[in-house]
Formats: sequence, C-alpha cells, structure tokens
Amino acid sequence: MKNLLLFLLFLTSLNIQAQIQLKITDQITGLPLENVRARSENRSFQKTNASGILAFPGENLRISFALEGYETLERYFEAGEHEVLLIPTVMNLGSVTVTAFDSERPLLEQSAAIVQVTERDFSRFNEISPVNAFNQKAGVRIEERAPASYRVSIRGSSLRSPFGVRNVKVYWNEVPFTAPDGTTALNLLDLANVRSSEVVKGPSGSIYGAGNGGAISLFSQPSLTGNRVSADFLAGDFGLSKYRLGISQQLGEGGIEASFVSQKSDGYRDHSAVDRQVFQLGSFFPISEKQEIRTQFLVSDLDYQIPGALNADQLAADPTQARPGSAAQNSSISQQAVLLSLGHLYRFSEKTSNNTTLYLNTNDFENPFILDYKKELGFGYGLRTKFGYNGKLAGKSLRLVAGGEYQNSLTDAQNFGNRAGVADTVRFADKLRAYQGFLFQQAEWNLTEALLFTLGLSENFSGYEIDRQIDATGGATGIQSRDFDPVIIPRAALNYRLNSFSSVYGSVSGGFSPPTIDEIRTNEGSVNLDLEAEKGTNFELGYRLGREKLNLELIAYYLKLDQTITTYTNENGVVLFRNAGSTDQKGIEASLDYALLRNAGGFFKDVLIGTAYTGQFFTFKDYQKQDNDFSGNDLTGVPPNNLVTRLDIRTRPGIYANLTHQFTDEIPLNDANTVYQDTYNLVNLRLGWVKNLGQWDLELFAGVDNLLDESYSLGNDLNAFGGRYYQPAPTRNWYGGVKLGWNY
Repeated sequence: MKNLLLFLLFLTSLNIQAQIQLKITDQITGLPLENVRARSENRSFQKTNASGILAFPGENLRISFALEGYETLERYFEAGEHEVLLIPTVMNLGSVTVTAFDSERPLLEQSAAIVQVTERDFSRFNEISPVNAFNQKAGVRIEERAPASYRVSIRGSSLRSPFGVRNVKVYWNEVPFTAPDGTTALNLLDLANVRSSEVVKGPSGSIYGAGNGGAISLFSQPSLTGNRVSADFLAGDFGLSKYRLGISQQLGEGGIEASFVSQKSDGYRDHSAVDRQVFQLGSFFPISEKQEIRTQFLVSDLDYQIPGALNADQLAADPTQARPGSAAQNSSISQQAVLLSLGHLYRFSEKTSNNTTLYLNTNDFENPFILDYKKELGFGYGLRTKFGYNGKLAGKSLRLVAGGEYQNSLTDAQNFGNRAGVADTVRFADKLRAYQGFLFQQAEWNLTEALLFTLGLSENFSGYEIDRQIDATGGATGIQSRDFDPVIIPRAALNYRLNSFSSVYGSVSGGFSPPTIDEIRTNEGSVNLDLEAEKGTNFELGYRLGREKLNLELIAYYLKLDQTITTYTNENGVVLFRNAGSTDQKGIEASLDYALLRNAGGFFKDVLIGTAYTGQFFTFKDYQKQDNDFSGNDLTGVPPNNLVTRLDIRTRPGIYANLTHQFTDEIPLNDANTVYQDTYNLVNLRLGWVKNLGQWDLELFAGVDNLLDESYSLGNDLNAFGGRYYQPAPTRNWYGGVKLGWNY
C-alpha cells in the first residue's frame, strides 16, 4: 500500500510539473523574438527572453501573443515543446489575409484592389488624424480642408464632396458608419477607435451597396492579448494637445475594451480650432463553440471652427487669415453623436454560419455659416446580415455568401438666419427621411487549384422624403419625395495563381451612387429632385508579387462614369450640384515594398523602404453647360500624378525613424481648367524610442510635419465663386509625446 501511495504521489507531481514550453520566432528570418507578450487563458502573463523562450505550467491552454510590428496570434497548446511563428505586419502578400468582399483570403488570392492600413501605418505619423496614414497608399487620398474636416478620395471620388465624405461606403466594426443619405461623418472617430482598416478601391456595389469610389472597413474590436492599462499624451505647435486613457480586460474567453480620447488645437489659421472627445466601450464574448456576441458603444462630442476658403490675393497677403465674415458669424460645426451596436455570429456547422449586426444612432448637429445657421436632430437604425457557406462543387472548393443591409434615418432639419453666430429667424424647416437597402449574393469557385472565379450581384433601392414644414419665402410646403429605381449591380472576377508567390487578376464591376440629401436639399432652401444617380462600370487588371522581402503590386483600371455629379458655388458661396454627362477615368497604381533588413541580428533590426505611385488620367467625356463645352478637360480636383516614398528604420536598442516624402502633381480647381493648385512636396519625419520594462511598455517620440515648409492646400474648394479656391494647410510644425502601457 505504501508503494502504491508513493507511485500515485509521483504521478501527481508529474501532472503538477506539466508545462508548455514555447519558442517564439520571426516567420521570415527564423530568428528568436524578445519581449513578446504572451498571456494564457488563466490570465498568467509572461514575456519571452533574448532567446525567444518562455514556459507556462499546465496543459491544453489557449495562449495569445502580441509584439509591435507583428500580427497578433492566438492558439491552443498541449504540454510539451512548441515553436510559434509570428507574422510581420509588413511582409509577403501571400501571408497577408484580408476580409474585403466577405472573402477571408490571402491578398494574392483576392480579385480586387484592396489595401490595408494598419496600426504601424498610423504610428508613423502624429496620430491626430487618418490623413497621412491613408495618403501613403496608392489610389487613396484624404484631404483636410480644415482641421477635422475630411474629404475622402478613392480614385478621384472626392469630386462631389465639398465637405464630408461621399461616394465611399464606410464601415466601423461591421456597422455601416455611412448614413443612409450617403454621407459619412468620419471626423466623429479618433484614431484610437481604429486599430486597422481595409480599403476596397473602385466600385464595390456587389457587396457594399451604393458608392462608385469604393469601401473602407475600420476595425477596433477588443483584443484578447491580455489585461492592459494605457495612457498616451501628445503636444505640438498651434496649441495641439491630445491625451488618451484606455483599458483592456480579459473576461473568460472574451473581453472588454474602453478608451477615452480628448484632442484640442487652436489651428494654423485664424478661426480653425478643434475640440473633440470620444468615448468607446466594446466587448467580445464567445457564448459557446457556435456563438459569439460583440457590442460597441461610441459617444463623440466634436466642435470645430471653419475658417473658409481664400482667393489668390488673400492667400498671398496672409495664408493664416480666415475668410472675411467666418469668425464674426462663428462659422463652425458642433456635433454630438451616439452609436450602439450588437453583433451576433452563429455557426450552424463547420460549413455554414450567419453574422448579423444591428445598430442605433443619434446625431445632434449645429452649423452656423456665414449666410445661415443650420440645426439638425437625427435618429437612425439599421442592420447587416450575411450567411456564409464553405463546401465543394464538382469536387472544387466553393464559397457562398448571401445577405442584406438596410438603413433608415429620420431628421428634423431647420435653417435660420445667422446674426453674429446666433440663430435668428427660421427660414425653412423640414422633416427628412432617407432609406437605403440592398440584397447581395456572391460565389467563389476554384475552377482549378490555381484559378478562382468570383461572381457577385446586388439588388439596391434607396429614396428620400422631404416634408417641408415652414418656408419663410412663401414657397410651397408639404412632402416631396424621390425614390430611385432599383439597381442591379454585378461583379465578375478571375484570379490566377502563377506560382506560390505571384498572381494576376481581372475584374468587371458595377457601381452606382445616388445624390445625398445634402446635394438634393441645399443650404439656401432649394430642392433639386432632378439630380440623377451616378452609374459606373469598372474594368481592372492587376498583378501581385509577394516574396519574403519584396512586395510588388501593379494595377490598371478604366472607370466609365455616367451622370457624374459635380459641384459649383453661387455668388453667396452656397455649394450647388449638377450632373455633368459622363467621364472617362483611366488609372494606374504601383506599390513596391522592400525589406533591406528584417529582424536582423545587428544594431539595425529592420530597414524597410517603400513607394506608391498613383496615376489618374481622368477627363470629362461629355460635359456641356450652356455655352461652355468642357468635354476633354481634366477632371476637377484630381492630381494626375502622386508619388509617396517611405523609409522605416528600427534598431535593437528600440530607437526608430520614419521618413515619408509625398509628391502631388498640379490639381485643376475648376471645370474649365483655367486655375490649378501648384505641385508640392510634403515631407514628414517621426523619431522615437520604444522600451519594454517588465510588465511596462514605454514609448517616447517626436516629429515634424511639412519639414520643407511648403505652401499648399490639403483640399481646395472646387469651381469656387469669386476665386475662393484655397484652404491653406499648416506650415512646418513640431510635435512630441509619450505612450505608457501596463500589462497586468
């Protein structure tokens, strides 16, 4: 009996001593990775040593891994020795997986122009806006006419966006962030609310509905890399200050994440201050092996002043001045918004699943302008659902996706006179309704091991209702509505894998973009129900090469756009809209990334270089207004050439440098092509030091924007009355800050 007890005690001690020993290495170089943060499901936290090794007691544990510059990873491990390969965030395209078009595949297998913008891209700059990070990607451009006033252009799609984001569909954590009227208040989000993003370039109506420009998916889902408290602070020229507080808490197999961000600045120009606070609370909870629940709660409070555009004489005299009258009338925007969403994933089987997201939002908007004062109070709701199936057809892999999306918004909108920045007598008041919905279906079939065929289709419907309650001019009141005819949008594509590291693809896709309610109902009270929706057809060819140290992407496309919507301003500065016949938009995009060093053993750990070229040769094909024939002219607001070059250096001691140069060609500012913005060269530099101190992470950084002190406008007013085209961007300016994180 005594021997039996000793034997049982021996077995128990073996079980107690069971452990999981891990060696973490770089997938490309095979070299060990130091200071990788690893956390087990029982919340035990460790970091790898200089040999990339750590150990957890126990067996059958789920362990997550995180290291700056690498994709996060989560896996189950049994007792024993294991090697874990982490994937660098900048590496060969064959290992970079994207989820655009509801197709989770490596980028080499995607039959569309898709680009990722990651945390590493954001942290190359000052992190106060998305502008610089997105603008380093071929075919993508965000303009900032004034601080926090964004205009997104994917392949020149900002032509009809005098303010705000239009003609591009934006999602945030799978929630449609674009309103059903087609506008997107991107400035309600801070970069702290965006961990990564994917940009689909060109018409994407087969999956994402309205928009010829493309789609942007933003993600900030809670990470399961452990419990963490973090604080960031940044300060810079022109009264800039920003701080962020964040917490990430693992709860069982799920977790919650909360953050609060405050950003303020006085602005480079007179009357261009910004004040924004954003609170976000997100959660992720696996209910069972079959079900997952996700929630998001966002509260945003934004105030920013609008300095207005200048003419050439005003620009030459003093680029920091505001447009006369802007300050006196308190031209500005105040907006408070709340968004609540609930997402549910259900796996019926290994082959079939459903993912549904519901959302509610509210919006309180005030916009004093030089000529009027606008107030809007809105409420919206919507959902997006999709069913997925992974199986086989004729022995070949088959993926099917089918679903739908619906959005509805109700708004009380009032326009007043503006007396020294105070709302005066009401001019007109409307109750507005906008709705938009579509059904979509997509099939991906591997005809051979190397050839993937994609066929997608969506059926779209949308409309507006304008119920005029008050018209001080004595005009008619009552309901006016516009329902756009249902539109069927197809997409067909082929992707052929030439070998394990390269592929070619071709696609034909359709798109459409109805006018937004702000384009139909303008600030001076007119309602233009005759404005037609844009319709486009896009033909595209692409080549991708992804090796261990080299990424190359070449894309050529031709977009034919009918009923193109363009802007012009009247003598009072009110922006109006009109259809301009058709346009021909031919373009090429080239991106090259090369790793001179990747996780090297010497002083220099990483040395990465990259370049992105965008050629946009867009012209009006058929555009005649009254006695003016603009056919053959270059498309307004689109630079024909743009070139971005990047250099990133990281060292073993933690010192890093990020250098970016951007060349932008001259930009036509009116349809007649008689006024241009000059070419400019923009250089940005950020230096920093990152250090891991046990459970603490520390980063110190400083940088300079517009190092060459160029005079330019990052977003002009197009076809402006009185020559008020120019929105001067800041001159050379400095910033610096600190980031501190505690992993507990």
